[in-house]
Amino acid sequence: MNQYDLIVVGSGPAGRRAAIQAAKLDRKVLVIEQGRRVGGVSVHTGTIPSKTLRETALNLSGWRERGFYGRSYRVKEEISAEDLRRRLLITLDHEVEVLEHQFARNRVQHLRGKASFLSTDTMEVLKDDGEAVQVKAKSILLAVGTRPFRPDYMPFDGKTVIDSDELLEIEKLPRSMVVIGAGVIGIEYATIFSALDTAVTVIDPKATMLDFIDKEIIEDFTYQLRDRNMKLLLGQKVEKVEHLPDGKVSVTIDTGRKIITDMVLFAAGRMGATDSLNLAAAGLDADNRGRLKVNPETFETSVPGIYAAGDVIGFPSLASTSMEQGRIAARVAVGAIAKEPPKYFPYGIYAVPEISTCGLTEEEMKERGIPYECGIARFRETSRGHIMGLDHGMLKLIFSLKTRRLLGVHIIGENATELVHIGQAVLNLKGTVEYFVENTFNYPTLAEAYKIAGLDAWNRMGELPKGDAHHETVQLTDTNTSTTVETSVTAEKKKTSSR
Repeated sequence: MNQYDLIVVGSGPAGRRAAIQAAKLDRKVLVIEQGRRVGGVSVHTGTIPSKTLRETALNLSGWRERGFYGRSYRVKEEISAEDLRRRLLITLDHEVEVLEHQFARNRVQHLRGKASFLSTDTMEVLKDDGEAVQVKAKSILLAVGTRPFRPDYMPFDGKTVIDSDELLEIEKLPRSMVVIGAGVIGIEYATIFSALDTAVTVIDPKATMLDFIDKEIIEDFTYQLRDRNMKLLLGQKVEKVEHLPDGKVSVTIDTGRKIITDMVLFAAGRMGATDSLNLAAAGLDADNRGRLKVNPETFETSVPGIYAAGDVIGFPSLASTSMEQGRIAARVAVGAIAKEPPKYFPYGIYAVPEISTCGLTEEEMKERGIPYECGIARFRETSRGHIMGLDHGMLKLIFSLKTRRLLGVHIIGENATELVHIGQAVLNLKGTVEYFVENTFNYPTLAEAYKIAGLDAWNRMGELPKGDAHHETVQLTDTNTSTTVETSVTAEKKKTSSR
């Protein structure tokens, strides 16, 4: 039997980062992947494909230039599913090649097959040719990801009623589409197809969508979607989906409304891909959605030596956070020191338009009773926004009135997922409104919106008292000694000018 220091099941963001981290610590690592190629859901059906599809759709449709040339402007008059797929395949091949090279360079062993537990430290891998191989390890990390939730009442056929994985294989672009589910995946695909001039209707039983995003951002987002004639039927439930003789699909809602459409995309949740792992043999249990519970600091499950990371442990289910979870889990698993990551990390929603956020929302500030002030900047207020032809786009900063620290950054619009990292850095480094007022940003750039938003808040907050330095007491916990110390952070007052 082959013996390893760490076995990683799954080669998505969490699995690949964990395997490479353990290998860099000179541990013997095996990655087990049941897919045809390494990369997991992230590379083959999730993160990379959906973002590639989005970029292709925006480029071929001329979406970004319509502010100048009107809504009828298109780069390619007739866009086909094959146009979208061609760029997708090039991107996926590159991602797989990079990953395979990383495994080879770091001497990470790779085995293709379906893994299942025989005991807490032993797994059986069933290969495609029917051969069963047993492998053993001191620690095991489950990074198996998720698959689309497919309820029995939904008449999936892979052509007109599909899930988010099957969407990448469609033969032609639909003229109309109903998306069931207003979560991140549903909204991303709904807005991408809307940008391709497909008539899109989104249905969800919840009266609101994307509740973890700042409400003001969602209000702006909702306005933009409805402005381009997307239908949002929130607070309404689908009762029946039927195939019609002419190839179309009928969707009946609990209000009695019936929608006839070319295609239905069911995107109401995902399931942890744990059902084939024989978890019982290792003493593990998954919840009703196939997800595993872990210690949030070490990512160890209830069984010592078995870890889980990535989408299989649930929220936030982001490729970026999954990578960090995998890295931390691997370090803990092999006995290395693992520092806790910064408190605030960015969320990115690759809809059209993009949304990205980091830190507290305005609603959370109110719930916690923190006195605050907001600063707003519209992308059209920047010269770069005019150059790009942007009619929409907004950056919102939230500051504490007591400490003047940045506590939240929320962006909607072009390049939101790139711009958020400026705010993320300032937030995690405990920067104040003065940073944005006094700092110099490249001109003309969209990043200049940070200065505009900072000045907007500063105009209402006012200057620091004359002749005084601003002192803030911060509680810092020493993770080694568990002692708490106080540090005085001084922000010297400088001359500032309002907009």
